Amino acid sequence: MATVDLKDVKKVYPGGVEAVKGVSIAIPDKELCVLVGPSGCGKSTLLRMIAGLETISAGTVAIDGKVVNAIGPTERDIAMVFQNYALYPHMKVYDNMAYGLRNRGTPKDEIDSRVRSTAKVLELSALLDRRPRELSGGQRQRVAMGRAIVRNPKVFLFDEP
Repeated sequence: MATVDLKDVKKVYPGGVEAVKGVSIAIPDKELCVLVGPSGCGKSTLLRMIAGLETISAGTVAIDGKVVNAIGPTERDIAMVFQNYALYPHMKVYDNMAYGLRNRGTPKDEIDSRVRSTAKVLELSALLDRRPRELSGGQRQRVAMGRAIVRNPKVFLFDEP
């Protein structure tokens, strides 16, 4: 895990719409932080900026003391679970969970070990051969969480888990 430091982070869209208005927060290593607010207040936008999926208009995002504003999402070592799960519908649960590891060139035996051990913890072992459309909403959410967990990233971000 890692520290996450936000200093006066802002997001202004074209036309002057301010989605995030100067957020500063320090999240220590191994801490849980929950963002609460009404729909449309910028929670998801802030998470997307931390993950590198949305540009930052002003301020800094630092992971373990390193400013990552100009670093792409793949180099930030962050796993994000989206509110719509973002599962690949044509892939089985096993392959959805293994996808990120395969893209990083992780050895097959390590992928298998990580996927199966994570599936066991999340009670997904019996579902590894199913496709997302065959799962309940809660099961899909656990698959999305499992896909993040198997990567063992520095930071986990969950958008309306």
